[in-house]
Amino acid sequence: MDNLISLLLPSLWETISMVALSTIFSLLLGFPLGILLVITEKDGVWEKPALNSVLSAVINILRSFPFIILMIFVMPLTRAIVGKSIGTLATVVPLSIAAAPFVARIIEGALKEVDKGIIEAISSMGASTFQIITKVLIPEAMPSLVLGITLTIINLVGYSAMAGAIGGGGLGDLAIRYGYHRFQTDVMIAAVILIIILVQAIQFIGNTISLLIDKRK
Repeated sequence: MDNLISLLLPSLWETISMVALSTIFSLLLGFPLGILLVITEKDGVWEKPALNSVLSAVINILRSFPFIILMIFVMPLTRAIVGKSIGTLATVVPLSIAAAPFVARIIEGALKEVDKGIIEAISSMGASTFQIITKVLIPEAMPSLVLGITLTIINLVGYSAMAGAIGGGGLGDLAIRYGYHRFQTDVMIAAVILIIILVQAIQFIGNTISLLIDKRK
């Protein structure tokens, strides 16, 4: 049991570290893209149909890449940024790139739920595009945004497990090295159980925060 715990705890910490860093970077990349998708669409507050079409196409292309292929494809970029192409820190680069277009679509969907009447009302009062984004769109969509970010984090947990197939570290790597290559089924089962518990905890926290900040309830 002690040996199992000594294997699981470092791997759990690696998974949490990967997912936390990737969440931050994917939000930094995807959040502005999601906002741009909403405000540049037809009848948006900053209508730019051509820009919207280009952004939408780029995001769709990035979302089409299977994660394992994307990891291999961006290895030169990963090596240039962190100095190596495998390991826990290196995995953050492809994880962030893979999640960013997903974040953009999540943000777009959440912001589109905002009542257009509120946007029109504040626009008629002379509010700038920046004010509409920061004072109306984001605050009004916050419960949905929290749920969307929660979904992103859960997807990143799944991606991080897949990254273990090519030396990404974390619980996925542990399950593959010990459960598959060394036939230690108990290690694999324990790693999977930890991943399930982690996902359940993330979903519970996300749902709780969303309910607490939802002014409609």
